[in-house]
Amino acid sequence: MSAEVSVPELSLVVLVGVSGSGKSTFAARHFAPTEVISSDFCRGLVSDDENDQSASRDAFDVLRYIAATRLRRGLLTVVDATSVQRNDRRSLIELAKAHDVLVDAIVLDVPEEVAAERNEARPERDFGRHVIVRQRKELRRSMNGLAKEGFRRVHVLHGVAEIDAATVTRETAWTDKRHLTGPFDIIGDVHGCRSELETLLGTLGWEIERSGGRAVGARHPEGRTAVFVGDLVDRGPDTPGVLRLVMGMVAAGTALCVSGNHEQKLSRALAGRKVKVAHGLEESLTQLGAEPPEFVAEAARFTDGLISHYQLDGGRLVVAHAGLKEPYHGRASGRVRSFALYGDTTGETDEYGLPVRYPWAEEYRGRAMVVYGHTPVPKTEWVNNTICLDTGCVFGGRLTALRYPSREVVSVPAERVWYEPVRPLGGSGRRDPGVLAIGDVTGTRYVESRYGGRLKIFEENSAAALEVMSRFAIDPRWLVYLPATMAPGETSARDGYLEHPDEAFAEFQAAGVGEVICEEKHMGSRAVAVLARTPEAAAARFGVDDGTTGVVYTRTGRPFFSDPVLMDELVTRLRADLAPLWETLGDWVVLDCELLPWSAKAGGLIREQYASVGAAAGAALPEAVAALTAAAGRGLDVGTPLDRARRRQANAALFRDAYARYCGPVDGLSGVRLAPFHILACEGRVPAVEEPHAWHLALLARAESELIAPTRHVVVDLAAEESRAAATRWWTELTEAGGEGMVVKPASFTRGRVQPGVKVRGREYLRIVYGPDYTESLDLLRGRFLGRKRSLALREHALGLEALHRLAEGEPLWRVHEPVFAVLALESEPVDPRL
Repeated sequence: MSAEVSVPELSLVVLVGVSGSGKSTFAARHFAPTEVISSDFCRGLVSDDENDQSASRDAFDVLRYIAATRLRRGLLTVVDATSVQRNDRRSLIELAKAHDVLVDAIVLDVPEEVAAERNEARPERDFGRHVIVRQRKELRRSMNGLAKEGFRRVHVLHGVAEIDAATVTRETAWTDKRHLTGPFDIIGDVHGCRSELETLLGTLGWEIERSGGRAVGARHPEGRTAVFVGDLVDRGPDTPGVLRLVMGMVAAGTALCVSGNHEQKLSRALAGRKVKVAHGLEESLTQLGAEPPEFVAEAARFTDGLISHYQLDGGRLVVAHAGLKEPYHGRASGRVRSFALYGDTTGETDEYGLPVRYPWAEEYRGRAMVVYGHTPVPKTEWVNNTICLDTGCVFGGRLTALRYPSREVVSVPAERVWYEPVRPLGGSGRRDPGVLAIGDVTGTRYVESRYGGRLKIFEENSAAALEVMSRFAIDPRWLVYLPATMAPGETSARDGYLEHPDEAFAEFQAAGVGEVICEEKHMGSRAVAVLARTPEAAAARFGVDDGTTGVVYTRTGRPFFSDPVLMDELVTRLRADLAPLWETLGDWVVLDCELLPWSAKAGGLIREQYASVGAAAGAALPEAVAALTAAAGRGLDVGTPLDRARRRQANAALFRDAYARYCGPVDGLSGVRLAPFHILACEGRVPAVEEPHAWHLALLARAESELIAPTRHVVVDLAAEESRAAATRWWTELTEAGGEGMVVKPASFTRGRVQPGVKVRGREYLRIVYGPDYTESLDLLRGRFLGRKRSLALREHALGLEALHRLAEGEPLWRVHEPVFAVLALESEPVDPRL
């Protein structure tokens, strides 16, 4: 029968055996090449000779560095070295402990003759048989004490046959429940308050199961799973009742429970170990003393078997009694368990003689949501994607649960004060979670996004964005989203066209998109409107308590109107015009819009950059045409220059007509219109990914008013030639009538590297972009490079969606601001601004 060697998925595995025992062969058979770090290989790295024993010290420095890096990154690591000496093993055990991972030893014990014969067959091994003898003696001296050195488990394989027949399996960590996706009801510290627990479960929709009048379990009709943050016991009136209920739920698979420090202490007391009977333990022991011995034994096994923390929902959720900082997630060590049970302390005590807790949550920047209890707070609050659910039920406060993933907090009041607290329930002493720290955005960093993976933001881009944010941007509490840049479709080969719908349709069809929507590209400036239904809603979600209820800002985060009176008037009118939609949207909304006309924001740009060119051409070109015409009349051969001057004069007229269409009389808000085309986020939702574009446009059409303009659009079946042709005719009519063009988008949100939208601009509008005479150099312009612009559009789109999700999920300001800032940082990348 073959031996089965089981090692943790995340661990350090130390192979132990004399030279020639077959460690490298064993490692190659059972582990991936990248998982194995060989001392011989490291000798070769530092000396170009794997057998140069004089390089051993440097080689092991390299080996330990590589192993440490892998363990820090959460990768199983196998050390292939003799490791027959205790000191060598001790350094590896200390390395594992430093990275909070378990360490196993696999001993390959072969006869001396076998090892010697194998080494003699390898001419590069010229150290003689006496080395094998010495190594074997050291291994024999170590065998009896290996298990006490700090290894989780020592696996000894005797002889060649057993080594060759062995199998290696990997154990999932007890803390690893990432395959469980919920939904979850996470419940704070109960402390023996059985009645309140039953009330809370009932409020959450759980059906309690009873036997002999006692609650022995509970199930949720929607299949939800309860997760208890620990401290079920002590202080309250019915610790046995709480244990009976929770133990039944855990046994039935409807609940999970992590250990609290009070379970840890009760377990030790029930095992007969010496503990100080204080902080409510006496109540638990007295109550359990009245229970049948078999129940007490079952309770002892349950509390002793509770683990430190759980990783859930793909690692996006971590539950630990006192919380857990990110480097400890999924790790296993005494240090991790201690942090999970007790938190981190400063070493000081407060005026009540209680330890002062280190505010780890204020520095937390992890991607996973951490839910915990332990330290009672008067009310729950989000601090950097963490939340404490201990609201002091046993002290007369409330028993609280968090519904995941919806982030809804549900609580019930305590029936009475069951235990007088040593320290009164008061403020948390934490800093405002809405305060931004410059360290969140400076330097080179990576931003995690659910649609684009890890996105790198370089230090130089961050510096440029910081200048804009700190000097020109609106109040960051309102700055919850920045729109992504938009790439044009592939360049058209049609005569006289730089952009045409055919290329956009072909691109999406090649990407597997069956239906697209073509939206009119408004002749205005991109705007984002963030609106709250009431001042109370603005304070609750955005933390803005000065009475303002919204803002409209540019695609770089600057206020659209510097006059606060004008901004307030615009927001007030928008909120009123959205009245038919508030029932659907909830208490707040973020809209992607165009503010019309372009001259409302870009009047200076039009005058200085476009009108000046038009005026100069209008003055100079007629004179040039007149002079050349006169010269031709005198018989001079000026046909070519005259034709070119006439074409340029005609082009200049078309240029003036093009930018003139963007100019309109504006006096305050008179003449201003806002065209919203996308409902980005609203209360608890991200319609930008949840709803098709037609839904957005239909809903927004209900709010059409003097201020709110509609967005014309057509839906295209890409498989139908007539549908594509009809959309092309619509674009042609739109652009020939002076329109800018259209944006082509997948009809519904599409994952993957598919552009969220491509713009197809009209021939005459492109004169504004490329100059009056651009049609004279189309062949040159067709060589324009779109790759960088397309990459930028995808990255910024992923960051924008990440910000919207974080906003809708109720995450703190710094978490929402992180991807918003990153979008602005990416905008400083060098890309042709005409694209």
